[in-house]
Amino acid sequence: MKPLSMMLSMLVIGMTSNAAMAEGASSVNTSLANASLPNTSLPNISPANSELVNRGVYIARAADCMACHGEDYTGGTPIETPMGEIYSTNITPSKRYGIGDYTEADLKNALQKGRAPNHMLYPAMPYPSYSGMKEEDISALFAYLQTVPAVDEAPKEKTDLPFPFNIRSLMLGWNLLNVPSTEKRDGLNETQKRGEYIVNNLEHCGTCHTPRNSTMGFDKSMYLSGAQLGHWHAPNITPDESSGIGSWSEQDIVTYLRTGELDQRAYAGGPMGEAVAHSTRYLKNEDLNAIASYLKAVPAVQTDDKVSAVDVSRLPTPINESITHDLLAQKEYLKQAKAAVGNGSNSPESLYLATCGSCHGVDGYGQPDARYAPIVGLSSIRRERPDALVNMILHGVEGATNTSPIMPGFSDELNSEQIAGITNYVRVNFGGLTSSDVNASDVDRIANIGVDKPFLIKYAGLLAIIGIIVAIAIIVFIIRAILRSRRRA
Repeated sequence: MKPLSMMLSMLVIGMTSNAAMAEGASSVNTSLANASLPNTSLPNISPANSELVNRGVYIARAADCMACHGEDYTGGTPIETPMGEIYSTNITPSKRYGIGDYTEADLKNALQKGRAPNHMLYPAMPYPSYSGMKEEDISALFAYLQTVPAVDEAPKEKTDLPFPFNIRSLMLGWNLLNVPSTEKRDGLNETQKRGEYIVNNLEHCGTCHTPRNSTMGFDKSMYLSGAQLGHWHAPNITPDESSGIGSWSEQDIVTYLRTGELDQRAYAGGPMGEAVAHSTRYLKNEDLNAIASYLKAVPAVQTDDKVSAVDVSRLPTPINESITHDLLAQKEYLKQAKAAVGNGSNSPESLYLATCGSCHGVDGYGQPDARYAPIVGLSSIRRERPDALVNMILHGVEGATNTSPIMPGFSDELNSEQIAGITNYVRVNFGGLTSSDVNASDVDRIANIGVDKPFLIKYAGLLAIIGIIVAIAIIVFIIRAILRSRRRA
């Protein structure tokens, strides 16, 4: 199930686009961050396509259409929202089930205004951001979508929201308040202006990384400062030094967006992993550089979810190459730990080894060849708030592709005290923190984040009924006033 983001490549225990390594981290390998990264070839660009269609292929990737509509664009992906689950639609050129009857003007209205030919769209389709898409990009995207194979079948699930959210015309009022979702900034150079367009419109980064206001629109005063997405937290990506990505270089950002990882500091998981897998890794180098330049230029916003500086001296060193990267060589450690847990041990070390060690390794260095992620030094486990780490232990991480490993959730296998123990063990032993005091109550609190609905959503039905009653009362009052005036006349 996807959170509201339209928005999984590398799976790990570290959900990030988080703040980077602090001073003293020079011993960590930086070869990846400083490497010259080639452009990744788009798989569906062909010499047989027109220039316009090939441009549309690129726009579809840059707009991350596959995140919701799937690799074959047939839709059916559940998008979790506070109102209920919204299912993406078929956007192949099927005349019966897709957009085969769409004109280019229809697509433009859908993208920029949230209006399909016969109904309003929900903003799970990020038209508040797409509202700024350029005409030439929409034309290219339309041309491309006409060339994809038509699939004459409807998604298995259909959006069916409760009252009053099933009244799509209400979106007209919401749109007046929240479209467009972003504002253009002054003082940007041409490269940064290109980055602004990609970040705000095509990639719609704010959909995940900007918190919502009382109307469920973007809180523009907290632009890109991080937001809760159900059980996921999209981190602060402003250039704040303590809670954002202020210590990342532009090359770091480019590397992360291209590869989904940054030398033991950050791995892209969840919706961000998906964005890397289907979108950002295909962007041209000049566009990735533009994104990086723009993100370094936006106003820094400091939040209370700060990242502790990494103490390299406290990070584990591999016992040896064999024990670190050959999980078979770790089997005795793991066997003993599992036996201990089976006998009732709640030792955090035993719990970690029995639950996590098979993938992430006894020393947290994982098994890269099998794409089991190392977790040593990740900024997500050095944050003051343990929410991201706890949520991943609770709920796991889905894969962005069919070949990606899946991290399972352990909410049904481990109790809150055990999860708290693993969290503390990981934060101290692999994050280098001097201490960690996460307890069972913290785990319970984090588990319930995203469960409680905002006031406007929770009481929407009641508010709608009150609104209808008030409207009827006003109409009756007006009618009576008219009748009285006529009698007097």
